Amino acid sequence: MRAIEPLIKALKDEDTVVRDKAAEALGNIGDGWAVEPLIKTLTDEDGCVRADAAWALGEIGDERAVEPLIQALNDEDKYVRWGVAEALGNMGDGRVFDPLVHALQDKDTYVREAVEEALKKIKIKRSPDINNTN
Repeated sequence: MRAIEPLIKALKDEDTVVRDKAAEALGNIGDGWAVEPLIKTLTDEDGCVRADAAWALGEIGDERAVEPLIQALNDEDKYVRWGVAEALGNMGDGRVFDPLVHALQDKDTYVREAVEEALKKIKIKRSPDINNTN
């Protein structure tokens, strides 16, 4: 918790690199205390910061981030959309399926590939265990 508070504060720093590295560090730590500040960071003026915030939210995996991440699938920056697709795939929440299917029409090839991978991850997580005979 001691490291999280200064990192959350750093998400508001005027320096883009500081905000970006703070988001990345919060994702590596994976603490739920960072979820709300990272959600707010999805609207940062810098695309790299938004992309790292999306990645961090995917690493944390908290369901509070699902709806804001779904909204971020429409970000103007292709790197943000790419990161959001990966984050949603890591989370595996059922609410993300339809928005990801819609995102298969993204104009960017790499975003579409990330969406396809996310859908595969979700399918794997949702598939019944074939070894379970119950």
